[in-house]
Amino acid sequence: MRRLMHDRRLAWAAYALVAIALAALPFAVDATLGRTWVRIIDVALLFTMLALGLNIVVGYAGLLDLGYVAFFAVGAYCYALLASPQHGIHAPLLLLLPLGALVAAGFGVLLGAPTLKLRGDYLAIVTLGFGEIIRIFLNNLNHPFNLTNGPQGITLVDPLHIGDFALSKTYTLGGLTFAPVHNYYFVFLACAALVVLVSVRLEDSRIGRAWIAIREDETAARAMGINTRNIKLLAFAMGATFGGISGGLFAAFQGFISPESFTLLDSIMILCMVVLGGMGHVPGVVLGAVLLTALPEALRYVGPLQNQWLGRVLIDPSDLRMLLFGLALVLMMLFRPAGLWPSKVRKRELAT
Repeated sequence: MRRLMHDRRLAWAAYALVAIALAALPFAVDATLGRTWVRIIDVALLFTMLALGLNIVVGYAGLLDLGYVAFFAVGAYCYALLASPQHGIHAPLLLLLPLGALVAAGFGVLLGAPTLKLRGDYLAIVTLGFGEIIRIFLNNLNHPFNLTNGPQGITLVDPLHIGDFALSKTYTLGGLTFAPVHNYYFVFLACAALVVLVSVRLEDSRIGRAWIAIREDETAARAMGINTRNIKLLAFAMGATFGGISGGLFAAFQGFISPESFTLLDSIMILCMVVLGGMGHVPGVVLGAVLLTALPEALRYVGPLQNQWLGRVLIDPSDLRMLLFGLALVLMMLFRPAGLWPSKVRKRELAT
């Protein structure tokens, strides 16, 4: 690893191998596990972007946010309202995603402004309430003017497209068939790579160090001349921006959204990805997002296995999935409180 870090040629060779592996991944998974698992990988990439956005708020700045899914919802509805028959508007992609990110960032500042003096449990309760307020508004904004179509949701959302090239179509190139799930995979992978790059650069920047200083001791950070108000608002806005982009991509990918897609359980799941992977550590957060997206889906096979081995299903797979998931969380907090792949700083903090 030391040689790899200091030899630029080896580093670029390693990057090239990783890029080739990621490019071949959807086709290999499609050939072995089926196209359903390619779709699961697409969802894992979306949750990776969401987890990295929440990592800025929770991991870097130390601000506990239990309503993060609200920004995901704002981005999704911004895209759906302007790219569906709901209001007869079909805006171009290059306008929709930046607009969703901008509106989500505005909501992030709106959430952060009245909570600047709150920490810990009090901040968690306020953010939880904010997430529920957004969901309830989306569920009830169908009267007297039908803005969001209420609990019925918005259907026939436009897929990602530029001109006649739409990701919802199947293409053939060089003997390879690119189904919609493959097309979306490469777009989501590019967006996730960009979010990873921004997160890594932010961590080593002056802003990132200011966030970490606030996380460790806000009073000391203020005494050292850090404008804690602006820095905390920036953390909320930056995290919300990633959530807004992910929401727009989710709406285009699903083709349908409703308020039930953005519940408190989703916020808790994203927080678990950050905590279990390793708060404040980008590789750990990515690992946590991938594992917690794939593991519940893999546990679906427990039902057929019971039927094959025992002749009947003793425990419902959905109940068993949540039981094993909860047990995994408890064991992780007991034996690896810093996460599966913690940063060196976080590991030292918990060791002392």
